[in-house]
Amino acid sequence: MSIYPLKLEPVFKDYLWGNGLLKELYNKKTPYEVTAESWEVSCHPNGMSTIANGEYKGKTLADVVNELDADLLGRPLASFDKERFPLLVKFIDAYDRLSIQVHPKDDYAKVNENGELGKTEMWYIIDAKPDATLVFGVKPGTKKENFATALRSGAPEDMLNFVPVKKGDMFFVPAGLLHAIGAGILIAEIQQNSDTTYRVYDYNRRGADGQLRPLHIDKALDVIDFDANCEVTKDDNITCEYFNTTKHNLDGTKDFDKGFTMVICTEGNGKIKYADGELDFIAGDSMVVPAALGNFSIEGKAQLLTTTI
Repeated sequence: MSIYPLKLEPVFKDYLWGNGLLKELYNKKTPYEVTAESWEVSCHPNGMSTIANGEYKGKTLADVVNELDADLLGRPLASFDKERFPLLVKFIDAYDRLSIQVHPKDDYAKVNENGELGKTEMWYIIDAKPDATLVFGVKPGTKKENFATALRSGAPEDMLNFVPVKKGDMFFVPAGLLHAIGAGILIAEIQQNSDTTYRVYDYNRRGADGQLRPLHIDKALDVIDFDANCEVTKDDNITCEYFNTTKHNLDGTKDFDKGFTMVICTEGNGKIKYADGELDFIAGDSMVVPAALGNFSIEGKAQLLTTTI
């Protein structure tokens, strides 16, 4: 049984609001002309990453999680909710704006979504057009009853909190916070391992089948936190009960203590160095460092996101 940094092959999604930026910027081998999402580190039934290097090449992440267990995660898989790999990492190419949406917390999802997990997440803005904005909560003073009326009349936008964004920004998006990624934004997203989304408003867009995309207004109104904190993160670290993510502007070498670590390279290149070898990476690569690997370092000139649990 080998212990080494794992490089991941992603799973691609061709949602209608995507474009070709992931192929253009990161040379992603997507089969789609329009690619909206690349599930970079995923152990979810709706999209399963595979290993791209070493002894486990070609195996699914689920296979390796089950084989390595605590050697990968730092504690037994059984200690996590539903014995599930805890996190999911995506690149999101929002060529067009995404729907206004919200995610439930764990307790609501378990009851109403067949035992699924809730979905707390964070965003790192890899790139953004000059006038790009996000929906980040509702305007102060917005009440559930008024918002419900606006939703059902198809005119909720005056109640939404729009926030300008730029490259390098980080946003914490807890379950219950109404949100949407605006057009012209490329995002790295770290989230709970869940695919539960309640679509609140979708600008009356039609899907590939020509039909209006379904909304989930009743469930959304159950879970929206109308008093959520909509302050934008000011530092390079986001910590919550599910993950700890840090942005690094690497120019040289940085040492890391042993422990399960996900490493996402958004710019530049470098290598992960450890006792028995090294692993080269370039922009767009996503890697998992097993807990049992021991201390390691990252060397290079790169923009990185590291995430621990």
